[in-house]
Amino acid sequence: MGTDHRERVTLTLAPVVHAGSVQAAADVRPPLRVIIAEDDALLREGLASLLRDAGHDVVGRAADATELLLKARSCAPDLAIVDVRMPPRYADDGVVAAAQIRRSQPSVAVLMLTQHVEPAYMLQLVDGDARGVGYLLKDRVRDVEEFLDALTRVAAGGTALDPAVVSILVEGRRRRRLDELNARERQVLELIAEGRSNRAIASRLFLSSRAVERVSQAIFEKLRLPNDDDDNRRVLAVLAFLGR
Repeated sequence: MGTDHRERVTLTLAPVVHAGSVQAAADVRPPLRVIIAEDDALLREGLASLLRDAGHDVVGRAADATELLLKARSCAPDLAIVDVRMPPRYADDGVVAAAQIRRSQPSVAVLMLTQHVEPAYMLQLVDGDARGVGYLLKDRVRDVEEFLDALTRVAAGGTALDPAVVSILVEGRRRRRLDELNARERQVLELIAEGRSNRAIASRLFLSSRAVERVSQAIFEKLRLPNDDDDNRRVLAVLAFLGR
């Protein structure tokens, strides 16, 4: 919390943005209206260029939390990409503003970017509803396809939690209901919390999609989730994982 705000992570986006991969992403992803809230001008413009190349519309930019709230109200975005620590206090200003946007404009998804692994900020943002929330380390932007995939999942109402944050939560927040899960079920739940689809989980764990579906159903039953549609139960499972 005491980190000097002048300490910056500057991402050189150009070398990793390959025209072919970004164009392919643009071909399969519907365009989104995005606002970018980041006080580092180089990173802000780099993100804007990446998103434009992928076919998305950057409808607003903000350099501080106050400007972010104004742009969220006036630009009608689908998604806000927000730095955690922003002016004026360089503390949790971005998180506070993003939480306010989620309360007042629930249709706007939020993807937080941060230099630091701070699960408390992510939990503050979720506040009982993990739909349309992402929380990633800024270094993840270097993997363009992974970043664009996370952005699309969040905008569609899914989740995208950084694996580093998930790992900390797993180690530090063991709970009775989660302890009922076996090792494979916990592994699958961690990947669900990251926002992975069943197909992606199957590929990661070298399982069939059918096997992942069976494990997911076992997780839902052990967590005593209502017999609702699977998308909703995935969100509820993430909330159970987060301890909400």
